[in-house]
Amino acid sequence: MLLETTTVNPKLADIVDKVHSGVRLDRGEGIRLYESTDLLTIGRLGNFLREKMHGKNAYFNVNRHIEPTNVCVLKCGLCAFAKNIRSSEAYAFSLEEIFHRGEEAAVQGATELHIVGGLHPGLPFQFYLDMLKGLKQRLPQVHLKAFTAVEIDFFAELDHLSIEETLTRLKEAGLDSMPGGGAEIFADRVRDVICKGKISGQRWLDIVRIAHRMGLHSNATMLYGHVETYEERVDHMIALRDLQDETGGFKTFIPLAFHSANTPLDYLPETSGFDDLKNIAISRLILDNFPHIKSYWIMVGAKIAQMSLLFGADDIDGTVVEEKITHAAGAQTPQAMSRSDLVRMIRAAGYVPVERDTLYQNLVPVD
Repeated sequence: MLLETTTVNPKLADIVDKVHSGVRLDRGEGIRLYESTDLLTIGRLGNFLREKMHGKNAYFNVNRHIEPTNVCVLKCGLCAFAKNIRSSEAYAFSLEEIFHRGEEAAVQGATELHIVGGLHPGLPFQFYLDMLKGLKQRLPQVHLKAFTAVEIDFFAELDHLSIEETLTRLKEAGLDSMPGGGAEIFADRVRDVICKGKISGQRWLDIVRIAHRMGLHSNATMLYGHVETYEERVDHMIALRDLQDETGGFKTFIPLAFHSANTPLDYLPETSGFDDLKNIAISRLILDNFPHIKSYWIMVGAKIAQMSLLFGADDIDGTVVEEKITHAAGAQTPQAMSRSDLVRMIRAAGYVPVERDTLYQNLVPVD
């Protein structure tokens, strides 16, 4: 439904007109949206574009997260998951443990394995190649979405390979696509606080560009609610939008609400539901060339994820089953949600639940 410009905050009237006319928003307009407290107008605009693109469909999948290790050479201020290799809490799954988890997920109907973990200094690149090969041999029907740009960079350093060579070997072993983690906020100022030592924002973009050119699709994320400014959020999204214009390789954008518990940044408050919903809506408005906006229920909770379907999100992720990274930082959400719960949540919001595969190629409306 179109918004009447006379009924909205006059400070947003020109933005309303641009959205209704299909004109791309610029940096200044993105910042103005963040500065506004008119959440309902922003949300209605986000929903206008969301329904223009997807109608009443709301997507989910049956998936499982596998985090092979929490050992990491980095000490990011944002992270409660990573452990030193000598820590009593450190772990590294064997290949057989990973295969067991994958087989268990397939029995439960999973069509996707989402695989990310720490940067373990003692695991060779071959371990990850063997992991992909073993999973693909056992579960040829399951999509392997694995390894952030940060991990790809680490693997390349381990074996003194180029990014192209690293991705080629991973693809040959069974890699189907990449998740969007590790992007955080691209601004160097922010990364020096929350993830000093991690690859730069520009390096993240460069690696993803190469992956897209090699035929690998990926997602993209933005971690918000810590020390970043509104300007840095908008700059982050515009950098992603520019890369999408260039490659067309992104499938989904996922705003990630920062959880500070058990991190060096634990003095920071949790994000509010207001900010979570505003981020979803503004993401949909700025990232006009991204097919999908996901509300990750693990981070924002089931209720906000449900509401976000009315604010621009068209996807709420999947069953997940085993999620360690956000829960290490104090997330109070469950680690799994059943397919029936996802369907019920979507229907209660007035949308049509559609089960999807990772690349949104096989869409099955749920009766």
